[in-house]
Amino acid sequence: MKNYILFFLLISFFPVISQENKKDTLKPKDLKEVIIIGKKAQLFEKQAKTLSSIDEYLQKSAKVDMIKRGAYAWEPIINSMPTERTLVTIDGMRIFGACTDKMDPITSYVEVSNLSEATLSSGQEGACFGSTIGGSIDLKRNQSDFGNNKWDFNINSGFESNNKQKIIGASINYSDSLYYVSSDFMLRDAQNYVAGNNKEIQFSQFRKMNFSGTTGYKLATNKLLEGSIIYDKATNVGYPALPMDVSIAEALIASLKYDYSPKKSIITNWETKLYFNTITHRMDDTKRPFVPIHMDMPGWSKTFGYYSKIKMNFESHHFLVNLNSFYNSSIAEMTMYPSNPSEKPMFMYTWPDVRTFYNGIFIEDNYVLNCHSGIKFSASIGSHSNKVASEFGLGSLQIFYPDMNAQKNRFLKSFSSNYNYNKNGFGFGIGIGYGERAPSVSEGYGFYLFNSFDGFDHIGNPNLKNEKSLEGNAFFGLKKEKWNAKISSSYFHISNYIIGKPDTTLVPMTIGANGVKIYSAFNYATVYNVSLSTEYKLYKTLKWSSQLIVSRGKDCNNINLPFISPFSFSSSIAYFKNKISSEFSVQGNGIQTNYSTLYREDKTPDYAILNLSFGYNFKINKSKIITKIGAENLLDTYYSTYSDWNNLPRMGRNLFLNLNYSL
Repeated sequence: MKNYILFFLLISFFPVISQENKKDTLKPKDLKEVIIIGKKAQLFEKQAKTLSSIDEYLQKSAKVDMIKRGAYAWEPIINSMPTERTLVTIDGMRIFGACTDKMDPITSYVEVSNLSEATLSSGQEGACFGSTIGGSIDLKRNQSDFGNNKWDFNINSGFESNNKQKIIGASINYSDSLYYVSSDFMLRDAQNYVAGNNKEIQFSQFRKMNFSGTTGYKLATNKLLEGSIIYDKATNVGYPALPMDVSIAEALIASLKYDYSPKKSIITNWETKLYFNTITHRMDDTKRPFVPIHMDMPGWSKTFGYYSKIKMNFESHHFLVNLNSFYNSSIAEMTMYPSNPSEKPMFMYTWPDVRTFYNGIFIEDNYVLNCHSGIKFSASIGSHSNKVASEFGLGSLQIFYPDMNAQKNRFLKSFSSNYNYNKNGFGFGIGIGYGERAPSVSEGYGFYLFNSFDGFDHIGNPNLKNEKSLEGNAFFGLKKEKWNAKISSSYFHISNYIIGKPDTTLVPMTIGANGVKIYSAFNYATVYNVSLSTEYKLYKTLKWSSQLIVSRGKDCNNINLPFISPFSFSSSIAYFKNKISSEFSVQGNGIQTNYSTLYREDKTPDYAILNLSFGYNFKINKSKIITKIGAENLLDTYYSTYSDWNNLPRMGRNLFLNLNYSL
């Protein structure tokens, strides 16, 4: 391990991806990070593993990591903050999971074959579609375009040796001068995976089917009407780090968009979208061998929403105004069945039909000072209302909060300001921001939610104040013809930091639980992240890239926060020439020394894994075939990281084969 780290440190500070210097223009420079996922020019073909999961693509960012509870549906962390403090959208649509245990993050309802990119915004840069603290991810699907009676066919297939995962998918697209239609299908089926040293991880199987369809009609040369749908269904999903699995996770996501690009106007684009989505999620423990008491735990989430986004240019000002709203209903139940059939089942609402209604407006002005610099201002205000619609659920919570009202109204606001400068390859930027968020449904209204990580039942608190964050960020970069380097940092001071605190007067509901926690708040907590990214073009066909990341998080009592990454690193050497590509990479973490025993974290050892891939593209008449073959965790290392729930070991050596055929 020490040799790996020494090797990595040597290559990390070697000036490292080459990008050509572009002429300065009077266009605003967007500092948001874009992660290429699908087919965009030739970048898709250069991915080491084209049929990776969405989670694996997102982890390429220095600001994103994943909490893993199994082999499927990982929870994204942005700036070391979990999903309560972040925002994930699909094409700008607000979607809420239906699982109290976060088994269904929004990223699980899309596939790499129907996405083009993920736009990552840090902190208040990501407040366009709602309130956030840590930032946002907008998953953007492939954009079709009008053409001349053009058909496009694609077939994807893959196999992974470790968990015998089989991947098959296809897409059919058609476009003409007035109309286009695109459809995409992907199926994944996997058995239990094997950790390093040939240790099988029980209950890690999954099966997932995803369908996406989009159709557009040109009403006029500058007017477009587009409808889209996503249907995603996962069955027999095992979660080895949790006490229960999932029998079904099903999502239906639909939208209708009107896009207008006026001519000879300060308004350059006006996009309005209506959307609806419904999520069904059922936890299942029937396949577990030792269950003290059988439980059914279904959940449902339905969301109606819209946004109307206008882009305008006036002299050196580039404005964005987004009016957005959503209405969500979240319900989760738990029924316990005693082993004695003469005893009656026990029923309760764990989410008591909480109705959330949000209306907000976001305004951004990207002002170009000159050809080298610019400053961006943004601000948002929003009204946020929660209402407990279930009288039974309201009565259950009133046991703990007798004076509780069914409805709670909040007012949320945010602002940010960022300055950036770029000249002759040297760039730097600095920014500040302030944002607020309302407690999540679990934090505000959860009823005896068992957390298998800390072993406590959790009860929500509707009297929580808004969580508030004051942030600062900065970056410095240098870009030359053959190399570039960039160091980025962010700091968050979060007031009214929401966290569960033990209440010794309460008796847990879950058999074997350590106690009960009531959601409360610390005066404040701090989180900071620093990353160094370097790239170097060794030759025309060979480039070397690396990344170093350091994060820390503490509460007001100087106690470490949970799920804060230790020192992490990654580095790769990639070769591209004509139809051939290959990549060798190393990635790992240092020892997690700043873990939190208060939240039942423990020390995780350091690790490093090696990955290797080869690719070849070739044409047969008008057909194109992209092949990728490789090995992950080449040395079959047994390891677990800080973000693996209950120290769940990760996958051992895995050989993969990806094929893409297009016509």
